[in-house]
Amino acid sequence: MTGCTPDDPLHGPSRPDSIWSTTNVGEAMPGVPTPLCWTAWAPAAELSVRRAFARLGALERSEVRVPDRPEDRLIGIFHGQPAIRGEFMCSMGDRIPGTSGAAVAEQIFGDFGAAWEGRPSRRHYPRVAARIPVSFAQSPRGVRRARAVTEQAWSTMIPRLKDASTDEAAAAVLDGAQLFIDTMSAHVFTLFAGIQPVFDLVHRMTATNPGIRARLLAGYGGHEELELVEDLWACSRDRLTVDAFVARHGYHGPDEGELSNRTWREDPRPVHDLVKRYRGRNESARPDTAAQARRHQRVEAEAEFLASLSPPRRAAGRTLLGMARHYLPLRGFGKVAFLQALDVTRAAARRLGTRLHEDGVLDDPDDVFYLTVEEIRSRQWASSRSLVEYRRERRVYHRGFEMPVAWHGTPEPVAVQHRAAPTGITTVTGLGVSGGVVEGLARVVTDPADCDIDDGDILVAHTTDPSWVTLMFLSAALVVDVGGPLSHTAVVAREMGIPCVANTKTATATLRTGDLCRVDGTAGTVEVLRRAGDPAPTSTPPAAPEASRA
Repeated sequence: MTGCTPDDPLHGPSRPDSIWSTTNVGEAMPGVPTPLCWTAWAPAAELSVRRAFARLGALERSEVRVPDRPEDRLIGIFHGQPAIRGEFMCSMGDRIPGTSGAAVAEQIFGDFGAAWEGRPSRRHYPRVAARIPVSFAQSPRGVRRARAVTEQAWSTMIPRLKDASTDEAAAAVLDGAQLFIDTMSAHVFTLFAGIQPVFDLVHRMTATNPGIRARLLAGYGGHEELELVEDLWACSRDRLTVDAFVARHGYHGPDEGELSNRTWREDPRPVHDLVKRYRGRNESARPDTAAQARRHQRVEAEAEFLASLSPPRRAAGRTLLGMARHYLPLRGFGKVAFLQALDVTRAAARRLGTRLHEDGVLDDPDDVFYLTVEEIRSRQWASSRSLVEYRRERRVYHRGFEMPVAWHGTPEPVAVQHRAAPTGITTVTGLGVSGGVVEGLARVVTDPADCDIDDGDILVAHTTDPSWVTLMFLSAALVVDVGGPLSHTAVVAREMGIPCVANTKTATATLRTGDLCRVDGTAGTVEVLRRAGDPAPTSTPPAAPEASRA
């Protein structure tokens, strides 16, 4: 493995005793990022997590900073693959009463919890216990305020950048990066202080009835990504123009976590293609009709849940349901907020790249994405050409490696091999995060912008972000390599009522497009009924896609 180099921000060092995992962080930033993208994301992720734990009382205020040494940071990167330092997160869990490092690891990293042997840090308990109620109460207000701030910034700053000078564009990149840090901080704090605790309580109080649990975790309405689907449906029925749709949702786009990619406001062609696809769907598939059905199911589940409790526990049950209605929909608020902040940074960088290209500093406007935030801050452009050339080569080099899901110390990457799916595997297992059973044909997708998914297909992906939602709506079930119960894929699947198996680790390598599969989103299994290309049984016709959703 080639060692770290000062001019390569996409590969860093590790301490020998550190435990790293790509789970969870890989969902936000799949693939190898550009240097500008990484140097915007890394401090936002680092500071947002540290700020959240400090506000909860589990971390000292002096520790809310990005450490000078990369190996001391919470967020690292290895051959272009972002990773999170597990022992830091687990140690925070050991400082919070009512949870543990192992529990944090299980929720955030899936089965990574078995690697952690911690012990409660009770000296932190009094301070954390005193702050948790205040943090719980404050977190919704903070994320809603962040959402309003970024909405205003996104709608006003981007048009102003059209004629910005080099210095103005560079300043806007820095402003966007700071806005990204602030909105990510509000999002993560709400997740840790509000959404996660409520989610955990629902799980505990429905431990003996997972069927009720599945219905209690969805159907709350107000989910921003479902509003996106409803607006796209309105476009397909000529009740909303594509221009109006882009004005509302143009910060989304293929692999939108990567700054160099073009969002819908820059290239609306994917929206036009999706409108055509939605236009062909029957009116019975209207997303608002399905949303109403899920709200009805949730109300019924609430009544069943309360009836299952003893009279002394019923008051606590009603309080929990009220908190669930208030907190669980907030995950979408924070995600939209930081995506809008990221798109402001993207627009500013695009303008800066154009100006530097016109000034003869860069050979191509998109070369700006191979600079770092700090280099833009310094405004020293003299060595930009040589840096860009070197970093382009290194990014291609890093794409040639696959990283393990979790490891100790310095990872041992494996060269990417383009191999056929194994034929001996008949079942893929993961976490059942959205209940129901569906049979259909697998569609393995690596690029949502270049996908021709058919109604009833089972969408198989490494992970998803909000730009995938429009495809998820067309799918009968979802199967992803990474993600936990509160991952983007899981949350949207439950709101859409689509069976989903997450954290399979190997689904995209094991399954092939055209495989006939049965997805059980409750048990967390994907059974291969027939491999693509194999002859169908002659005694009975091929099984049509059918669903039974909990």
